[in-house]
Amino acid sequence: MKKARIENSLTVLLVSDLARSQKYYAEALGCEVSDYWVVRDNFGLGFKLIQAEDSNDVRPNKGIWNTYAYVHTIQDLDLLYAELKANGAIFEAEPVLSEHDWGVWKEFSVKDPDGYVIGFGSGKKDAR
Repeated sequence: MKKARIENSLTVLLVSDLARSQKYYAEALGCEVSDYWVVRDNFGLGFKLIQAEDSNDVRPNKGIWNTYAYVHTIQDLDLLYAELKANGAIFEAEPVLSEHDWGVWKEFSVKDPDGYVIGFGSGKKDAR
């Protein structure tokens, strides 16, 4: 049986202040913001932000990312880090480079005003 192809996906986040979140995602993370979507790089990073009726419903994951985005190259990841830093993004973790038996991986993470954490990472296989 032939499978349908999924083009993109997005994360749905309940937020405590929709306008504040939309502003942060636009200004700090460089996303395009509409009434329905928060998107960067043609859904390379995509969210649907929904105003929570009760702030107790806003529940970021504890100790782990809410979303993780892969970046094409480590050089692109470094450019993204510099861009987000210049834009005033809130960093959860600074860039860390780790070595593995298959190559290297570099990642960092940011958080939004409600504490949702977005990880960004890229790697390079060893050229042996």
